[in-house]
Amino acid sequence: MENRKHLIDLKNIVVEFDGERILDDLSLYICDGEFVTLLGSSGCGKTTTLRIIAGFIEPDGGQVLFDGKDISGVPPYKREVNTIFQRYALFPHYNVFENIAYGLRVRKTPEPVIREEVAKMLKLVGLEGFEKRSVTKLSGGQQQRVAIARALVLKPKVLLLDEPLAALDLKLRKDMQNELKNIQKQLGITFIYVTHDQEEALSMSDTVVVMNKGKIQQIGSPIDIYNEPKNAFVADFIGESNIIDGVMKADYKVTFARHTFECLDKGFDEGEEVDVVVRPEDVDIVPVEKGMVTGVVTSVTFRGVHFEIIVEVDGFKWMIQTTDEHHEGDTVGIFVEPDAIHIMKKSEYSGLYGDYSSYSDELDSLSDPFDGEEDPEEADDDAEESDD
Repeated sequence: MENRKHLIDLKNIVVEFDGERILDDLSLYICDGEFVTLLGSSGCGKTTTLRIIAGFIEPDGGQVLFDGKDISGVPPYKREVNTIFQRYALFPHYNVFENIAYGLRVRKTPEPVIREEVAKMLKLVGLEGFEKRSVTKLSGGQQQRVAIARALVLKPKVLLLDEPLAALDLKLRKDMQNELKNIQKQLGITFIYVTHDQEEALSMSDTVVVMNKGKIQQIGSPIDIYNEPKNAFVADFIGESNIIDGVMKADYKVTFARHTFECLDKGFDEGEEVDVVVRPEDVDIVPVEKGMVTGVVTSVTFRGVHFEIIVEVDGFKWMIQTTDEHHEGDTVGIFVEPDAIHIMKKSEYSGLYGDYSSYSDELDSLSDPFDGEEDPEEADDDAEESDD
């Protein structure tokens, strides 16, 4: 994306609510025609970032540039952006046609043009023939499509999407992920998408922006974010990770789990303490005599496509994903190829993640930030949406 035009530039953005810093000197550029996802857990600042771009919030410090021009103080309705919220905010007393046509009517667009543009949008979102249907009679996925069409009919340069699929069931959600990506490709406009769902971010985006505590932790393509995480937070947040304390012995050599492994990383000091990331799918369980290290199987869970196996090695519990069946109590060898090892510098997140000693589905669900509680940074969404 480096050679594409910067459409949005956020420069040193600071936002504080009630003395708490929500965005901390955040800088980010977004290119024209890019699908960018702001990814993070509840309260990380992703929705606040979106609302600053939309104009619903003015930052306490920093600049917002749109196409090279400072748009600080420009109200939402004068910005070339449109927003789709979690709550679609459709007009229940209007049918599908009138919901989509609403913005054009406000602009006093001629009736023939309205009919033509609404027809285009209905075709784009796969709702031809639904013009006279009441929106209250539509499914969640169909309502989502109406909301998308209503936003796009105004031809914004940027579409902002704030957790738009959160209310849909899993299958419909996956269908709509594909639909949104296809629509973005067809129209070629910039999409800025907010989610806490890692899989959603990886499957849809050109660029993923991982956020935590009001700061950007890493920006990159989905493949780069997954394969080359910058710190333990990113490694843990994007998929499962074994994150182990290690020591660099030399370029391309790292010691962890009482064994010196070959790796592909260099540029660290000799003897430097590091975080070592090994993804569960990149670990091979082998006979003890062929293993680099030896451990004992403490848990086996069948996941359909693979088994999820916890192996304890010197007090550290590894997660391993394999299609081969093993049993609790088995003593096994572990083998790791050099390209499966990723070295990260120590950070404030070191030691917080990556050991599966306390891993369980129950703990996983308890830690889900979206288990029914509203994001605190979105607490006043309803009031503000009604003013949009």
